[in-house]
Parts: sequence; structure tokens; C-alpha cells
Amino acid sequence: MTETVYQLHQGSVPLLVSMPHVGTEIPADQAERYVSRALATEDTDWHLERLYSGFARELGASLLVPRFSRYVIDLNRPPEDTPMYPGASNTELCPTRFFTGDPLYRDGREPDATEKARRLTRYWRPYHDALQAELNRLKALHGYVLLFDAHSIKSELPWLFEGRLPALNIGTVDGRSCDPALTAAISGVLATQDKYSQVVNGRFKGGFITRHYGRPEIGQHAVQLEMCWNCYMREDGSFAYDEDRAAAVRPLLRALLAAQLQWNPRK
Repeated sequence: MTETVYQLHQGSVPLLVSMPHVGTEIPADQAERYVSRALATEDTDWHLERLYSGFARELGASLLVPRFSRYVIDLNRPPEDTPMYPGASNTELCPTRFFTGDPLYRDGREPDATEKARRLTRYWRPYHDALQAELNRLKALHGYVLLFDAHSIKSELPWLFEGRLPALNIGTVDGRSCDPALTAAISGVLATQDKYSQVVNGRFKGGFITRHYGRPEIGQHAVQLEMCWNCYMREDGSFAYDEDRAAAVRPLLRALLAAQLQWNPRK
């Protein structure tokens, strides 16, 4: 059953790229719960597999990609459903609102505790079991492992944050999810360019995956990148991939992964 929940490409270097919000499917047996607008899964991290997979595989990285939408269950939220950002608008483990704040479900059709538990078992746990297993495999091969959690989002979403996001938002949980030298390496790559605005540990410091799996004390290092859609696609509601924009940002993203791979804790 689990092979239908995600796809895993196993690489050879100590780097796993996770893309927990790229899934677009809503199971047929759940579709009638949602308002019709939800079936377009507008809050997807659109096209990241297309954007990253070529250079990530070329570098030898592993890739973990889910099939189902975050509207079913959010793979980057804790199983206990505690808020990631206290005091701010948060989406839940089983989200009930769009990023605009509008309701996802028809009246009275939100998942109850039993349904949430079923989704946790069916969709969330297999992904996380695969994630940890791949980290364990790579760490056994190399003595340490790097996790890059790739995300994207519309640059302006008033329900979630004020104003306009920087183009590139690096999160290391205020420096706790990876070795400081890794943060410095990433910051160094970003400092070489001025096309894209950037911030480290701003509004997005890292979700559950970065916080849970980022354990530098055991040689397991995690970094999140929340990138604005307009770096590589259109924000006009079409969700269309923009090859010119993608071609411009792709070398920078590749350089971010390469910089992490150039770091070695044994040096």
C-alpha cells in the first residue's frame, strides 16, 4: 500500500531532498467532503519536482515526493497537531482552511478524530517512515546526512503573513537544526547574488520536518527553503510553470545543494 503514497529516488551522496507539499491528489472517497474550489489544490508547492529533480539527481541526491495533497494531511506538521508558529495563523495537520483563510470543507464535513487518525496512519506515517529510513541509509554510508526540505509559496498571503515575503526563506530553526557551518555555507551562496531577496530564519524558520529531523548532535542536519512562486512560476492563478524564470533560479538552487555537499563534518 505504501508505494502509492510517495515516490523515493535513492541517491548516493549524503543528501535527501524532501518535497512534502508537492502532492496534488485528493482521494476519490474524500472528494465530496471538500468545497469544489479545493479540488484544484491551489496551495500546492507547485512544480518543485520538475524544478529540482534534474540537478538534484545529477548531484547524486535522494528525492522523496508524496502523491497526495496537503489538503488531505500536512506532512510538515507534527502528529500531535501543535501549532508551528504560536501567535500567527497556522494550518493544521488536516487543514480546514485555504491559505486565504476560507473554509476547505463543506459545512459539517470536516474530518473528525477518527478520520484524522486514519489519515495519519495511511498517509503521514508511511512518508515519515520512508524519510527516516532513507536518512538512516545515507548516514550509515557516509557517517552523517543532510536533509533539504524544499517548499514554495505565493509571495503575498495576508492570512498567513504581513506584506511580501523575501524570494528565498532559509529556515534552520534559529540555528538548531544543522551545524552553523552549513548555515554559513548557504548564506555564502545567497550573498553572491542580488537578483533574489533572501532571509535566514525569518517568518519561516522550518516546519515539523526540519525541527524533528534536524539533529546535528547525531550527525543529522536539516535545512528548509521556502521559495516564492514568482521565482519560477506565475502567481496569476494559473499555477503555470515559467521556464524562463525557472532557468534563472535553477543554478542558484543547484549551488545551494552543492554547497551543502561540499561541507564535511570530518574536515
